[in-house]
Amino acid sequence: MFDILISSKTRIKILLKFFLNGNSVSYLRGLEEEFGDSTNSIRLELNKFEKAGFLTSYAEGNKKLFKANQKHLLFNDIQQMLMKITGINHLVDYVMKHIGNLEKVYLVGQLAKGLESDTIELVFVGDINIPYLEELIGKAEKKLNKKITFSCFRSGEFDLKTIQQKDLHPLLIWNK
Repeated sequence: MFDILISSKTRIKILLKFFLNGNSVSYLRGLEEEFGDSTNSIRLELNKFEKAGFLTSYAEGNKKLFKANQKHLLFNDIQQMLMKITGINHLVDYVMKHIGNLEKVYLVGQLAKGLESDTIELVFVGDINIPYLEELIGKAEKKLNKKITFSCFRSGEFDLKTIQQKDLHPLLIWNK
């Protein structure tokens, strides 16, 4: 759907990378490896975003690191638009209304990294009725036309550091 609004695939990847997860930080060569695009096209887009104030940058050693400007007037609007286009906001709202004592929901995997994906990967934390969640996820997959994978943890079992170490880039998308 994004490709109808925005013709540059590199621009779409940058939007997903930095605005879906506002804490994401990266540098040119890292984005080249992650996106599989040329450094020139990535550099042009990064410069446009930075000039418009959507991204900020700072030097760390010999690297220029980029990060979303969360203070930008449109940051929250862009982030919400991305959540809607990817279907994440609808999924979480739907599941939250019908599940047990949900405490937190994390987006992990490719989307959390800011990369396009046909799969939504989630981690649910709380006292959750898993068979009922599976039923809801099945319905949500049909409605969103996306594959959804998930893991469930009870509050005491969940360790954010373990998930971070698995390179899943957890993004907290709902907190009780």
